[in-house]
Amino acid sequence: MEYWLKVSLLLCTFGFLREMRPSEPYVTEYLAGDYGNLTSEQVYQNVYPFGTYSVLAQLVIVFLITDLVRYRPVIVLSAVAGIVLFALQIWCDTLRMLQVAQLFYGFFTAAEVAYYTYIYAKVDKERYQIVTGHTRAAILSGKFLGGLVAQILVSTDSMDYGELYYISLTTQIISLGVSLVLPSVPRSLYFYANDASPSPTPGGEEKVPQFSLKKACRLLWYHLVSSYSNRIVLQWSVWWALATCGQIQVISYIQFLWKEVAPEHQSVYNGGVEALATLLGAVGAIVAGMLNSNKRRSSYMLCNSICAAVLGGLLLYASQTTVLWVAYVNYVLFCAIFFFIITVAGAIVAENLVEDSFGLVFGINTLVGLMLQTILTIVVVEPDPGFGLGLRDQYLVNGGYFLCLGGIFGLWILIAKLCAKSRNSKQLRITT
Repeated sequence: MEYWLKVSLLLCTFGFLREMRPSEPYVTEYLAGDYGNLTSEQVYQNVYPFGTYSVLAQLVIVFLITDLVRYRPVIVLSAVAGIVLFALQIWCDTLRMLQVAQLFYGFFTAAEVAYYTYIYAKVDKERYQIVTGHTRAAILSGKFLGGLVAQILVSTDSMDYGELYYISLTTQIISLGVSLVLPSVPRSLYFYANDASPSPTPGGEEKVPQFSLKKACRLLWYHLVSSYSNRIVLQWSVWWALATCGQIQVISYIQFLWKEVAPEHQSVYNGGVEALATLLGAVGAIVAGMLNSNKRRSSYMLCNSICAAVLGGLLLYASQTTVLWVAYVNYVLFCAIFFFIITVAGAIVAENLVEDSFGLVFGINTLVGLMLQTILTIVVVEPDPGFGLGLRDQYLVNGGYFLCLGGIFGLWILIAKLCAKSRNSKQLRITT
């Protein structure tokens, strides 16, 4: 087996275990039920927004130190944060401690940047598209098994919602072990970058790169300018950040919508729905990773725009339904479509970047998406200074958001195609 594939499989094993958390589909049912007698309104307004702000604040820090410490330490610390997070949720039962747990959730989530960018420091650029598919598929496959296990255990009354957290804690402990055996990265993209022509040591071995702040700043600026001055990268990065913002907002509060729609406010099939949604999402990510989407960028942007409009329609329908299964089906379709189009976007961005700049662009795009989602949370969820909208109204806003996203970019592509066709016609008339 080739070395790059071994590293990819090991990293994917970590990602799979990291996301294999059976407690996740029933977080809202657990926190708004058995956990400290909290109400849905308390969890909705005092806990989840706190997690959103924590992720954004810590993503900035993680983004800055990931390259400095060369990836693996951040991955290891993310596993430790996961262990602490689930331990607090199991053994602490106050609102204040739950908010403290959100601090660890913030680091746990922010550290995904290290998971996704580690592999790009270990493989050649021509492998970027396939390893992008691998890493996303591993994440989604872990969520699938977690949802499936949760549904089986809940449906058979083998475990209650709280006991599912013990399985999640166990998988985080195992993932810590896997993270410790990940190959170290002798170089990083910026602070420990290789010279253009590294000189060998007297023994014939290549010198280990030395820390250089000056070189890091110069290279960071070069990658930043060269990446975002590329029209293709800028266009797809804007789409990526906006789509990520909407998707995070949807999945963060979807369990509240299910609880609102469900008979007696008990949504007991969340695990199976999450399993099916992530399975289809994993398939979509793999298919997108196999496409040579860079050769037909405008066609794929039009496709992504149409898909975004479809996502908007699904959310609008879900916001008004009174049937739980309709809301479930809409969510499954949402995930299947979204993970296909976001993988296409990531692959196109990666293939149009200068060497080794994907980690920077991925981090910036994710950071922008989270900043936008934080603003959306303040406006939509917070009663002060925002509007404090109800769940159904919130998903009306989410649906309108995706409709606007699809409409704006779809119109942009159509206008660009018409302008290009007009220019070609003029040139043809001139030559004849």
